[in-house]
Amino acid sequence: MFPITDHVVKTQRHTSFYLACGAADAPPIIFVHGWPELSISWRHQLPCFAALGFRAIAPDMRGYGRSSVPPRQEDYAMEPITGDMIELLDSLGHDKAIWVGHDWGSPVVWNIASHLPERCHAVASLCVPYFPVGFGFRALADLIDRTIYPAAEFPAGQWEYQLFYRENFGKACRVFEADVAATVKALFRKGDPAGKGKPSRLALVRKEGGWFGGRPGAPDLPRDADVLTEADLSAYVAALTRNGFRGPASWYMNPDANMAFQAGSVNGGQLNMPVLFLHAAYDYTCETVDSRLADPMRRSCTDLTEVVVSTGHWMAQEKPAAVNAALARWTATKLPSVWRG
Repeated sequence: MFPITDHVVKTQRHTSFYLACGAADAPPIIFVHGWPELSISWRHQLPCFAALGFRAIAPDMRGYGRSSVPPRQEDYAMEPITGDMIELLDSLGHDKAIWVGHDWGSPVVWNIASHLPERCHAVASLCVPYFPVGFGFRALADLIDRTIYPAAEFPAGQWEYQLFYRENFGKACRVFEADVAATVKALFRKGDPAGKGKPSRLALVRKEGGWFGGRPGAPDLPRDADVLTEADLSAYVAALTRNGFRGPASWYMNPDANMAFQAGSVNGGQLNMPVLFLHAAYDYTCETVDSRLADPMRRSCTDLTEVVVSTGHWMAQEKPAAVNAALARWTATKLPSVWRG
């Protein structure tokens, strides 16, 4: 019914490219991607929610695609990134939106909800739960499942890869950039039920001296057609080749600044708007089904809906129908006045 169209909003501090679908005056639902994705990560959600009566928006986040790529690592902290999204919302001429995040997009929408609840009808997250003290290793350390990640072998549990960025930032970027097509194909894989109860492969990154078993580049695997088409692969490769991985990897480099920013949340970090969390059953880094990782979120959200989806980490791309159904059901139930608007 509606085409997906390209748009750009420019301010003195930032440029955001975004995709839009749906009537221009419809209530906005803004989809925020994570690492190392693009606005097209929400290609299955945009036409669906446009058809349901929303203005569906998906930006390229800073460091990605056709948005600004600042040179400094500190420019990729949550505070300026949250500012990008508020500028985007302002440009749409709306005071509020429904915010949906995935992966690193989740801390972005959580921060908007905890700092600026007046700009939120509601907030939804795929895979990454809400941490009222901020998304950083210090907040996650006490929630590591030590039956799967013994401290002697995995000091940082499944978050070992995040420490590797801070210890070997240049090496991490070089490995990803050695063969971008191979990197994308190796990363974007569907969920595997056989991995349940076993360490995430990301827990091995420091132990093996880098991603992909310490190789100088990603292995050349077949494209996983359940996650990416050939056209999707080409779009990711073109964008990540053009901009490189320095910007995307810099999102991992600001844990102290991010936790300090989170300390400024209103209402003590409690979220009182409707919240939806989609658990990925086969995401073994953000393992929220059997572990305690989602417990801080449960204590801090007064109107929380939880749904488990049988998928891996790339949920919106692997199982779009299930994701769309969960989002639509929650929106219809919790936000009927917004939908009617």
